[in-house]
Amino acid sequence: MENNQDNRQRFAALIREHSHSMFRAARAILDCDADAEDAVGESVLLAWQALPKLKNQDAARRWLLKITVNCAYGQRRSQQRVVYMDDLSHAAGSAPLPEPSGLWDAVLRLPEDQRLAVMFYYYEDMPVAEIAKTLGVAQGTVKSRLSRGRERLRALLREEEAYGF
Repeated sequence: MENNQDNRQRFAALIREHSHSMFRAARAILDCDADAEDAVGESVLLAWQALPKLKNQDAARRWLLKITVNCAYGQRRSQQRVVYMDDLSHAAGSAPLPEPSGLWDAVLRLPEDQRLAVMFYYYEDMPVAEIAKTLGVAQGTVKSRLSRGRERLRALLREEEAYGF
């Protein structure tokens, strides 16, 4: 009984430590905060169920982020069949959404592959090798995505500056 309580406490501490990173990873894939929160909740449940499989505690962060990324992708796939009422009003010719401003908003405007690489590298301080393992791609791919993401961010931030945002 004591061992189960210890596992719960360690798992709770692990989630507290990485919950912001998990949310950012999910938000980089999904279009709204509520969907990202759902993906994080699902990933916490899956991580708890798979906890006995985690052999290396040093890899816990990458393990949690990988689960979160997979949950967010799964949620996005299931949402492709759903049409939100808010989306219908925009398609019907209502006023356009305001352009986001600020660095995080600019990051969210990047293409998804670049957005994930930039978020992991700059917001989560992950090395290229760890990003590659988390996303299941080659290190060169991560470097390319980072380079293209930086270029696109520069352009987006220059646009905002030019328009006085």
